[in-house]
Amino acid sequence: MKLELGKIKINDLQFADETKVDSGVLYVNKDELISILKKDDRITSIELEIVHPGDSVRIIPVKDVIEPRVKVEGPGGVFPGFMASEEMVGSGRTHALQGAAIVTTGKIVGFQEGIIDMSGPGAEYTPFSSLHNLVMTCDVDQELKQHEHEEVLRMAGLKAAKYLGEAGRNIEPDIVDSYEHKPYHEALAEFPDLPKVGYVYMLQSQGLLHDTYVYGVDAKQILPTLISPTEVMDGAVISGNCVSACDKNATYVHQNHPVIEDLYRYHGKEYNFIGMIVTNENVTLADKERSSNYTAKLAEMLGLDAVIVSEEGFGNPDADLIMNCTKLEKKGIQTVLITDEYAGRDGASQSLADADPLGDAVVTAGNANQTIVLPAMDKVIGQQNVADVIAGGFDGSLNKDGSIKVEIQAITGSTNELGFHKLTARGY
Repeated sequence: MKLELGKIKINDLQFADETKVDSGVLYVNKDELISILKKDDRITSIELEIVHPGDSVRIIPVKDVIEPRVKVEGPGGVFPGFMASEEMVGSGRTHALQGAAIVTTGKIVGFQEGIIDMSGPGAEYTPFSSLHNLVMTCDVDQELKQHEHEEVLRMAGLKAAKYLGEAGRNIEPDIVDSYEHKPYHEALAEFPDLPKVGYVYMLQSQGLLHDTYVYGVDAKQILPTLISPTEVMDGAVISGNCVSACDKNATYVHQNHPVIEDLYRYHGKEYNFIGMIVTNENVTLADKERSSNYTAKLAEMLGLDAVIVSEEGFGNPDADLIMNCTKLEKKGIQTVLITDEYAGRDGASQSLADADPLGDAVVTAGNANQTIVLPAMDKVIGQQNVADVIAGGFDGSLNKDGSIKVEIQAITGSTNELGFHKLTARGY
């Protein structure tokens, strides 16, 4: 499978009479987009606002962040299983409006939803403060249950991203990157002198409001399986969860996957990147055992020498992470783990809820319990009063002057476990 990803650089975002891309500016017909979104009669009201890097704006609570894209050649379409058929993606050509994003917000659904500050110290902790964001504030029918509310906003975000992505269909990209995933018998024979490396991609799937979708299927319903890295880069994986904002993989992160990017960057130079396994994070011990056993079996069948294993979330998923690690290591497959830490505000507590001596190669994305004071912003989009109840906040987080004291757990993407942002730590 060979994917060409054309990146159209967006330097500005403005409302206009026509939705189009012109000279690096994404123009959006606000009324047309609202009319499309309001076809879902479960939405009672919707507001669209544009924010730019450096604006004195706070967005809270953030549901998801999505990059606008369009499929211009090859099978499938954007967001398969939701906005397109279940036809396999990962080949052909896709255009991405790089530098622009859809951000969804509205009434809080699960307490693990976060904050994006577009300026100030909080902006340094979220990768999404550097984007030109079209923020969608949606109110929905009050009779909807929590999971229905989440679905409405998730689908609205995907529809908006698809609509904006169409503006890039006939635009010549600034950059075209190519990625190829060859059939396994070819991949295994290609670089015989290099170690064979794979990637185990753990997806958050721990019950209601902890959903991630693969081709539209909730990941809690799957057994671990092989997936082409190009499929992930082409939108096969979608976020639908309300885990802590700091280490939630927003849809934007799945689309712009840094681990896959790096594995391709050094493929054929330092190692032979064979492929990847997508797996879930489970609630019951039996499900954890089954998925970790299956993951280790697939890695062994591929003949891998080493794997990277990334986690999404913390606490309960730490058990899945360590199970994957130990079972791979016992098969002679070396592992490197990517996680973040909940080590207490002083950094002195145990970082993970589970551990094993075989997990001796770990990359951390930072300590989510670290506290920060976010100064008041000139404008708040959403509902700032939820600062006291979202994960990372506490009673008294929101001050009368509009400033907020929280753990960085509350900041969207601050300790992303795919390494999508800046934080890490070094052990001695």
